[in-house]
Amino acid sequence: MAAEVVPLSQLKLPTGPSPVSAEQRYWKSFKNQKSHTSTAAWPISHISFPAATVAATTSNSLAAAVKLNDLFAVTSGPRVDIFSIRKREPLKTIGRFDSEAHCGEIRADGRVLVAGEDSGKMQVFDVGGGTRAVILKTWHIHKQPVWVTKWAPTDLTQLMSCSDDKTVRLWDLPSHNPSRMFTGHSDYVRSGAFMPGNSNVLVSGSYDETVRVWDARAPGGSVLTFKHADPIEDVLPLPSGTTLLAASGSAISVLDLVAAKPLRLITNHQKTVTTLSLASNGRRVVSGGLDGHVKVFETTGWNVVSGSKYPSPILSLSVISAGATQEDRHLAVGMQSGVLSIRTRLSGSMAEKARARAAEEAARDIGGDALDKLDQQKTRKKKKAVSNKTMATLGENVDFIIPTEATNLSGGRKRKIKLKPWQRDFREGRYAAALDEVMDMSAPGYHQVTALTVLVALKHRSALREALEGRDEVTVLPLLRWVGKYISDPRYASTCVDVAFHLLDIYGEYTGGSAELAQQFHMLWGKVAKEVEKAQLAVVTGGMVDSLLIGSSE
Repeated sequence: MAAEVVPLSQLKLPTGPSPVSAEQRYWKSFKNQKSHTSTAAWPISHISFPAATVAATTSNSLAAAVKLNDLFAVTSGPRVDIFSIRKREPLKTIGRFDSEAHCGEIRADGRVLVAGEDSGKMQVFDVGGGTRAVILKTWHIHKQPVWVTKWAPTDLTQLMSCSDDKTVRLWDLPSHNPSRMFTGHSDYVRSGAFMPGNSNVLVSGSYDETVRVWDARAPGGSVLTFKHADPIEDVLPLPSGTTLLAASGSAISVLDLVAAKPLRLITNHQKTVTTLSLASNGRRVVSGGLDGHVKVFETTGWNVVSGSKYPSPILSLSVISAGATQEDRHLAVGMQSGVLSIRTRLSGSMAEKARARAAEEAARDIGGDALDKLDQQKTRKKKKAVSNKTMATLGENVDFIIPTEATNLSGGRKRKIKLKPWQRDFREGRYAAALDEVMDMSAPGYHQVTALTVLVALKHRSALREALEGRDEVTVLPLLRWVGKYISDPRYASTCVDVAFHLLDIYGEYTGGSAELAQQFHMLWGKVAKEVEKAQLAVVTGGMVDSLLIGSSE
């Protein structure tokens, strides 16, 4: 039995180096932006969400832990707004502050929140139930603004505070007084954190340009001190517990706590770096600054892997994770203008639907065969789903339905493949007509790869010259324009050169009688001359580089 005659398959060109890296694609996938403006356009000074702790994960099941991790806090002016991670909408607002609030932090179990304020007060609120937040505890020991309040990573009743009174304090929730006070800074203390997995070791950054590490088990002052050139705006311990980042001026310093020395100074921002955040389970660090830039760093060589620009100076940011695997879900950025920007990365079925929509839009932009292939894929998926559903009703679960030769998946007669005009002309040997149809760059279904496919097929059939002969000026000019447009593309160059030689051989003698034909040949010559010049320059440059490499190795 003779094999079925199928339409000419389209060529697949090799893909060049992608201008967008995998990391950039990942961070560009944070889309679906939603913005909230704070009341009276107060600057968004802090964004936080409860990270999982040992105490939280051991006291609750995995499902409960995932459910609890649905809140994040946004501090602006004299209030703290509690947002839902799933809905990206505010659930409740805490406005029971006498002055500007700072560093609203939700505990890992999602039940209570602590925040400081300019008056020196620290307050703990019940945010786990009801529409109003109830004050559970108030401390008024600090006499100046409290800028940092953080929960301990291993103890749900322990927390720390940093204040403009130059002190760092450790607190127990049931107690009325701090369990430990650390002194040693000579200026405002505006940043601080617990070291991961250890509620006894704290780190703080001050406007006295120092980063200090404190140990609650050791008497006296700090156990480590790092001096910088500018005030410290933020500190961020890495999950390893041995490395610390400090934002000082427009630079970020990477500090090794084991070797007690700086490892690297990152200077990618142009203005003061105000905020740091972990991402991708600690494998990436995200920074924001007064230059309005957000930059993403990998933690091996500390290179910038992605970045974005915002319209206002950035005061706070947080990469909010969610789910059992703690995947990055939102990139929340707080700005001086009072705007909270939340960009969401889709996952699961939502991401699959978004990819399908993007593929359909790309196919519609290309048109032609790409759109036909997409329609065929959708039809096959529908038929497969119907077939699987039918077999499931018969009590048989199958993965694939194998059709007979005479029927399609739905059991009907085999559908005849509908050919396009150029495909019919090509199959029936009308090569010149087929070539004219695919070379028309003004046609709605034009695609350059289709034209290349036909030219390559004509070469393989030794019919290229036959398709090019016997033409007049009107039908030759589109071929010359096409060759002139794509001859500089390495993927098209070989075929374009063959076509150009044939055209010169057949129609070169007629250039004296046609000014437009002569102009097109002259333009083609000029383009080839430029490409030759570039190639010669590349060879010379390559030789110079080789000589430099040889000289440096000796």
